[in-house]
Amino acid sequence: MKFFLGVDIGTSSSKGVLVDETGRLLASAVREHEVSRPRPGHVEMDGELWWTEFRELAAELTAGAEIAAVGVSGMGPCVLLTDEDGLPLRPAILYGVDTRAATQIEDLTAEFGGPEAILDRCGSVLSSQAVGPKLRWLAENEPATWSRARRLFMPASWLAYRLTGAYTLDYHSASQCTPMFDIRAVDWHRPWAGHIAPQLELPALAWSDEIAGTTREPVAGIAAGTPVITGSIDAWTEAVSVDAQNPGDLMLMYGTTMFLIATVERPLRTPSMWGTVGAFRGSHNLAGGMATSGALTTWLRDLVGAPDYATLLAEAEESGPGAHGLLVLPYFAGERTPLQDPDARGVIAGLTLSHTRGDLYRAALEATALGVRHNIEALHAAGAHVERVVAVGGGTRGGLWTRIVSDVTGLPQVIPATTIGAAYGAAYLAARTLVSAAITDWNPPAETIIPNPSLRSGYDELYAMYRELYPATRTIAHTLAARERMLA
Repeated sequence: MKFFLGVDIGTSSSKGVLVDETGRLLASAVREHEVSRPRPGHVEMDGELWWTEFRELAAELTAGAEIAAVGVSGMGPCVLLTDEDGLPLRPAILYGVDTRAATQIEDLTAEFGGPEAILDRCGSVLSSQAVGPKLRWLAENEPATWSRARRLFMPASWLAYRLTGAYTLDYHSASQCTPMFDIRAVDWHRPWAGHIAPQLELPALAWSDEIAGTTREPVAGIAAGTPVITGSIDAWTEAVSVDAQNPGDLMLMYGTTMFLIATVERPLRTPSMWGTVGAFRGSHNLAGGMATSGALTTWLRDLVGAPDYATLLAEAEESGPGAHGLLVLPYFAGERTPLQDPDARGVIAGLTLSHTRGDLYRAALEATALGVRHNIEALHAAGAHVERVVAVGGGTRGGLWTRIVSDVTGLPQVIPATTIGAAYGAAYLAARTLVSAAITDWNPPAETIIPNPSLRSGYDELYAMYRELYPATRTIAHTLAARERMLA
């Protein structure tokens, strides 16, 4: 029997799993952590923490097991810069929740011929999700650090490098390095990459399930010579874990942020979403991500005294649809898709002295569901066909959140037997390198959430107000965002 290790570096925690060649989950472990927010709009994390937590998880999970291959995954796209010796120069800048590069987005968009030119070549316009503007921000704001930068890593590629010495990045992650990747050529676009970062050595590209290399020395119970896959960004590895990488599939990832990945038959482009290559050779995705979901519910939980989630879910269930007249815009960290507005801000409308924390928690869950509906409408408008929705992630536990999303969107959701997500998907990708493994056998569907038709009209009315609330408050939100930066 062969054993496989999968580790995922997430926004709020790192997770690891040990599985056998049949996909049986033998053990799992978690390391909680927090991001750093040194200034408004800045979200960072120490890259060395990723390596430390990998070793801790591996040591805990591999005790007594001979690991046949290692799978890696992580949040992204991130920007971890190192010197020529592979030493990190500063904390990593995280994905689209870090909104520092607004000026650089405008500048680079103009330099490369406007948003349509970038969209045509790269599949996405420049936004807070893009890597290129963050590199330009570093060049302009931290010139001493920038002058020493030679290599670019993300969590999965950083773990693969520390384990094997291979400087490589998967094609999907590269396709989110806008505007440095040509989605038509499926390769780096070196003229634009060289314009932004002429001194950076771009990593070699491989597919997520290809072997990056083998371990150079024993590490935390993993023997020298053990294969390590290239890996990918967590949401894509999560989609792999639940067999949601087929045309017509839409994966909903209930995590710190809500992520959506639609698998499409051909490349689609729209400025409101992200067009990428997929985790596997020849696949294409149109994706979106909200800036908060679990981050919002965690913030609210901590604000009301940190009761356990089961208590809050019970109170939210009792509150009922519509949360006794509350409506929330969940833009508490700006918003990614489909608004692409880093200066959007959260709004709680309809609040009175009679509302309870259960009402607030219910309204927060409904807000993320309304945001999912907005994203799905944008996917449909771009030509994506959603035939099957698969839910994964920690937020699927408890049942209420997934029921609200199905009731708001009118779409059933398939819940797989294993929802631990990206770490499990990484272990599966590692297993594929050595054994014949089908994810449908590893992780079959366990249940399907069916929308309640009696709630549709009420949620339709709430959704119409949700869509009106953002433009009605946008000017005020942008003014307050500017004041926040000034006062910081």
